[in-house]
Amino acid sequence: MAYVITRLCRDCVDTSCVSVCPEPECIVEHKPPAGVAPLPNQLFINPDQCVDCGACQPECPWEAIFPEDDVPAPFTADIALNAISGVRPEEFEQAPVLTKRAPADDEVEANKRRWTNDH
Repeated sequence: MAYVITRLCRDCVDTSCVSVCPEPECIVEHKPPAGVAPLPNQLFINPDQCVDCGACQPECPWEAIFPEDDVPAPFTADIALNAISGVRPEEFEQAPVLTKRAPADDEVEANKRRWTNDH
């Protein structure tokens, strides 16, 4: 079972999870060749590379990462979205580790409401 980065990461793209992942090609970002329709602006976990260690989950300040079997119902489509990184690996590359300000608790809660109430 792999971990899944859900849409709670969209446009937040904090890379704290990348720095603790033991597999270099596991947490990736979409870098398509010219002309390919882009995927959402978020990180993805390649299920073929994930070793199910769980190190990424507590590092995500947006609470966007879940074990595949525990992905909340509003985010189940994100399982297939992450799987694209394993099917089309040539469109993805390892996400760089970037330092960002950690979100405040109210920002995390507002982001959750954004994705569970509107979609």
